[in-house]
Amino acid sequence: MLVSSVFVYSLVSLNLALRGTATQSSTLTPWAAQNANDGVRHGPGTAESCSITSSESNPWWRLDLLHVYDISTVIITARSDGYLDQTNGAEIRIGNSLENNGNTNPICAVISTIPPGVSVSFSCNGMNGRYVNVLMPKVQYLSLCEVEVYRSENLAVKGTATQSTTYYNYVAENAIDGIRYAPGAAPFCSITSKQSNSWWRLDLLGYCEISTVIISNRGDAGTEQTNRAEIRIGNSLDNNGNNNPICAVIPDLPLRSTVSFSCNGMVGRYVNVVMLSDQYLTLCEVEVYGTGAIYKKQTFLRLKFSSSVDVAAESDKILHQLQSALASHISDFNLSWTQLPEEEEEQEEDRGKYTHFNTLTVSNKSP
Repeated sequence: MLVSSVFVYSLVSLNLALRGTATQSSTLTPWAAQNANDGVRHGPGTAESCSITSSESNPWWRLDLLHVYDISTVIITARSDGYLDQTNGAEIRIGNSLENNGNTNPICAVISTIPPGVSVSFSCNGMNGRYVNVLMPKVQYLSLCEVEVYRSENLAVKGTATQSTTYYNYVAENAIDGIRYAPGAAPFCSITSKQSNSWWRLDLLGYCEISTVIISNRGDAGTEQTNRAEIRIGNSLDNNGNNNPICAVIPDLPLRSTVSFSCNGMVGRYVNVVMLSDQYLTLCEVEVYGTGAIYKKQTFLRLKFSSSVDVAAESDKILHQLQSALASHISDFNLSWTQLPEEEEEQEEDRGKYTHFNTLTVSNKSP
């Protein structure tokens, strides 16, 4: 008998839609509005877990988040059985007004072409609102299999900061203290010593999808200590994190400036600011906005396999079977198999079989 552990890892973030309440202009029974925020992107039947209105002029679906949020991302999932004209062309609107049932609020995006059963992410860049509407601006049904809503928050204040060196008492943490400006000579800024390739790094303590990074520079002097630095985001600590992909290069800023840089949903745990010249690096505040609380969720399953041979000979077959079984429930994952040391195996000599203790790991391909 083979006893194995399956470790299932998946990326989880706070989907605000699950906390809200949904309504729609009409209901084609039994496809109620709340089907689109039930946490199920696809059900086993024909649009079983979708919301569908009647065919009418300008049908709409509305989510009440119950509180006002800065929204970074809305994810729409289309039907897998066809009828894509019931989703494509709809407008995503976000705001705080219920005028015209919320359908006059500002537009985040227009759903262009979503293939059957596909989930597509739309960046709303921190739009503020309590209501998320999906409006079909013509005579048609409106079908939504799932609507997910993710908030923007300043992730930096929850992280930890470090830098290559520290000039006097201008520590790295000053750049994430929530204070953009203060009177005096940069009292709430971080400053490194003058050196080649000085850097500052923020550890978000988990994987985050980052929409925006905001940089504030000094108000008294020394703009060259911020200008031309690179903003890098990623998960590697190679070269202190300074080899991660670039989001933006800070342009020449005037004194006392706060500038926003769009990072288009780059995923990473580390945000670095790197000065490539022989210079001090000064940052009065670094703000990071996007989808926070993305972390690895780990689930343990205990599986038993009966085998009269060493599991190593069967591992490829088992992995292939599990890959097929899991593919319908988990997307974007890897499988790997590790057998514990020989001394931790038990031989069942009386039955001519072996008990092997192995670890099967299921993890996401991307962090």
